[in-house]
Amino acid sequence: MKRHWIDTNITILGFSLSGIAAAKYLAARGANCTISEKRDETPVDKEKIQELGKLGIKVEMGGHKEETILNAELIIVSPGIPPHSEVIKLAQNNNIQIISEIELAYKETDKPFIAITGTNGKTTTTKLVSEILANAGLNAPACGNIGLPPITLVDSNVDYYVTELSSFQIYSSKTFKPQIALFINYAPDHINWHGSEEAYFEAKASLFTGYKSPSWSILNACDPKVLDLKNRSSSKIVYFGREMPDTSVYIQKNKIVYKSKGKIENIIDIKDVSLIGKHNYQNIMASIAVAKIVGIDTEVIKSTIANFKPPEHRLEYVDTIDDIDFYNDSKATNCDSVICALNAFEDKQVVLIAGGRDKGTDLNDFVQSVKEHAVSVVLIGEAADRFQAALESSGYTCINRSESLEEAVDFAFALKSGPVLFSPACASFDMFKNYEERGRVFKDYVIKKKTLSPV
Repeated sequence: MKRHWIDTNITILGFSLSGIAAAKYLAARGANCTISEKRDETPVDKEKIQELGKLGIKVEMGGHKEETILNAELIIVSPGIPPHSEVIKLAQNNNIQIISEIELAYKETDKPFIAITGTNGKTTTTKLVSEILANAGLNAPACGNIGLPPITLVDSNVDYYVTELSSFQIYSSKTFKPQIALFINYAPDHINWHGSEEAYFEAKASLFTGYKSPSWSILNACDPKVLDLKNRSSSKIVYFGREMPDTSVYIQKNKIVYKSKGKIENIIDIKDVSLIGKHNYQNIMASIAVAKIVGIDTEVIKSTIANFKPPEHRLEYVDTIDDIDFYNDSKATNCDSVICALNAFEDKQVVLIAGGRDKGTDLNDFVQSVKEHAVSVVLIGEAADRFQAALESSGYTCINRSESLEEAVDFAFALKSGPVLFSPACASFDMFKNYEERGRVFKDYVIKKKTLSPV
C-alpha cells in the first residue's frame, strides 16, 4: 500500500528509464530524490536533467559521491548495477536498504503482479499475455524489463501488472511476491554480472521458492532445471511443454491443448499460430497457462494467438530483396537465442550474421546448430575471433568477416544462398548503444538496400 514519503532522503542509482520513473514518482510525494550516475553527462542528458531539476530532483553524473549514498534512507538501484560494485557494497556496509523500481511499485499497490522470467522469450510472452488479458477486457499492461516501469502505472486502474523480469531485477527485489510467476526456460547468461552460472540461476529461482513462492508457479516441463523447482516451491503449479500428471499445456496431434482435472481442451491448431519456430510454441503454451489461471475464455485466447505479431527485434521479418528474405533477431544476445532462431527455419539453410561484444559463454551447442542450419556465417564485432576459432575447430569453414553491420548485410546478400538471419549471440555495446539501435540499423539498411536494388 502507498506510504508517505515526505522529506525522505532517497538515492536512485543509475540514470535509467526505471530510475528516472521512480524519482519522479517519489518526488511528487514529497521525497528528497537524488539520481546518481557513474557515467559522464552527455549533451543528450542535459535537457532531461533540467526537466528533473524543475521537479526538485537532483542529478549527479560522473560518479557516485559517498555522501549521496550515506545520506540516503533508501536506495533504489537500476538493473545494470551489479551486486559486487563498490557503491552497492558501501550501502550494504552501512545497512542502507536497497530495492528495485519493481519492488517499489509492488509496495505501492495492492493490485496483483504476473511475473515472467527466463533466459529467452520473456518479451514475446509478456506481450502475448498482456494482449490476451486486454482482449478479455482487463487492464493488464506489459511492463518491467520490456520498457515501461510499473511505478508509472501505480495511479492507474490496473487489473494486473504483466511484468517482464530480468535476473537483475529479481535479485534486487527481496520482498517482491507476485500472484503468478512464470519461468519460461533457462540457459547460462549474465555470468559476469552474477559471478557464476549457479548464482544467475538462483536469482531467477528465488522468484519461485521459499517465502517468495507465489500463489501460482508456471514451469517449463521440458527444462530439467526449471522443472526441479517444483520440489522447492509451495505454489500451486501449472506445467507447459509436455503432458504432466497435473495441470499442463502441451502439443497433442498438432494442437495445443490444456489439461486440468483429467479433462483435455483444444486451444488452437498449430497451423493457426502466427509465430514461427518451436521456441515460440513454448512461449504460447506458457501464455495459455497464465490466461487459464486468470480465467480467460478460450475463444479470446485462440483469437489473440492467431493474430499476434512478434515484438520488434525478435525473429522479425524485415523484407525480401531478389527472393532473399531478411530477418532481424537483434534481441538474440546469447547463444541459446540464436539456436532457437536457427531451429525456426527447420529445413531452410540460412546465412547467419553474428557477433558483437562476447559474453564468454560456451559455444559448443551454438557451433553444432550453425553447422546444421547455416550455409555460411558472417562475423562482426569483438567476438569475431573467438567465434571463428570455435567454428573452424569443428571443421566449419564457410566463415567471412565484416567491419560493419552494413558490410555484413551486403556480403550475406551477395551470396544468394538463402534467408539472411541477423542473430548476433552477443551484446551490442561494442558497436551500438543497445540491441534496439542495432536492430534498427539492420532494418533501415535492408530497406534502403531494397530501394537501391535494380528491378
